[in-house]
Amino acid sequence: MGIIGIFVPVLPTTPFLLLAAACYARSSERLYAWLLANKWFGKYIRNYLQKKGIPLKIKIAVITMLWAGIGTTAIFIVEAVYIRAILAVIAVGVTVHLLTIPTLHE
Repeated sequence: MGIIGIFVPVLPTTPFLLLAAACYARSSERLYAWLLANKWFGKYIRNYLQKKGIPLKIKIAVITMLWAGIGTTAIFIVEAVYIRAILAVIAVGVTVHLLTIPTLHE
């Protein structure tokens, strides 16, 4: 799911990758090591788990894609006002979470 989330803006990538890391840490040291050593995801997961932070360009890209995806969904797909409100609350919550994570200066 995390890999699919890279290409589908509305589907979150990071939570699925962190969930995979948590599951692998408990079930398979080999898969956990593979995930942390992965050339595409490993660095970001390690930085997050070590509380080093997220690079500014990644934060900007993620927040932009988050709002574009949720905004497009709320405007063009969802008709119910309460679902639009739920989407807005989710977008605000994720944005606040991302902004509270330290910014990694590379």
